Amino acid sequence: MMFVWQGLCLVLIALTVAGCLFQVASAALVRRFRRAPEPVPAARPPISVMKPLCGAEHGMAANLDSCLRQDYPRFQLVFGVADPADPALDVVKALPGDVEGAEIDWVADSARHGHNLKVGNLLNMWPKVRHDVIAIADSDIRVGPHYLDDLAAPFDDPKVGIVTCLYVGRPEPDLWSSLGAMGINHGFLPGAVLARAIGRKDGCFGATMAVRREVLEKGGGLAALSQVLADDWVLGRMVRDQGLEIVLAARPVDMNVHEPSLKTLLDHEIRWGRTIAAVDRTSYMASVITQPVALAALAVLAGGAWWPSVAALALAVLCRLWAVRVEERALGLPRCGLGLLGMREILSFVVYVVACCGRTVVWRGRRFAVRADGTLDQVEGSQT
Repeated sequence: MMFVWQGLCLVLIALTVAGCLFQVASAALVRRFRRAPEPVPAARPPISVMKPLCGAEHGMAANLDSCLRQDYPRFQLVFGVADPADPALDVVKALPGDVEGAEIDWVADSARHGHNLKVGNLLNMWPKVRHDVIAIADSDIRVGPHYLDDLAAPFDDPKVGIVTCLYVGRPEPDLWSSLGAMGINHGFLPGAVLARAIGRKDGCFGATMAVRREVLEKGGGLAALSQVLADDWVLGRMVRDQGLEIVLAARPVDMNVHEPSLKTLLDHEIRWGRTIAAVDRTSYMASVITQPVALAALAVLAGGAWWPSVAALALAVLCRLWAVRVEERALGLPRCGLGLLGMREILSFVVYVVACCGRTVVWRGRRFAVRADGTLDQVEGSQT
């Protein structure tokens, strides 16, 4: 039996070393990404930005206003809500209507189009969209004045089908929001940059996705996304099936992170995890190597504090701390405390394990089962 435990310990140590290499490489790539020059578009075509809304989220007024304050000659913002009494509509109506080059339209329509409520909202907004370059952007992002230039620049290359944005979590000043932002800044973002560096070009992120109208319509339009959870991934696949590329915008956007409780944080992160697992379970299972501290801690338990496992744990802690500090400097983030980082490590592993073990998600008060093809089935009686 001792040989079995030592064998397991050696496997965990090997995975820990791989995880340490991942941490070092991804942090270095985040630093390189942020130092890369921002391209200037040769053409600046009119852009329609679609913003599906649901409720007046924290910071929404500033988020929407930042999208309006663009150094861009001509663009349209289209907002959509399902309920005419939604307080988000009051925020939209309070936006200034005299910004040069900007047009504002909004839609309030409760018509349903499949289980994906965000896509249903977008379908209701579609008749208002006027321009041939279309961006779909989340309501919780805040952008700089060159946001639309960053979206337009890659379209100078006709092989580009979608331009998408990475995002940096900017938390509300509370514990759960801070932990949520750390999961984005020291988990999602470095992993996404490394994935592209090793050749995976299928990452398409819902914070912002810009696409040409003809490409979207050729792929089946928004209706093709109405039954799936991972609408961003499916949109990216739609474009890749046409032989076109997904390109990252030069600058990430900021995402306002507001998690009022541990439950909301877990619901969000488990939903994200199961979304990824639904479309690529093998890769999601393999992503355990992104958590070397947890792997090394398991090695210590399996090996009874055998000295190689203790050394692996020390190495994992040092590599993880170094990577976090590099990412903080590259992204302009405040330094997180060691206690907070420890909590984030535990939470990340818990979310990973739970996401691997089920197919149900909670989304806007409803519980859905995610099929193997990524489509959704609402669980009976789950609406709140």
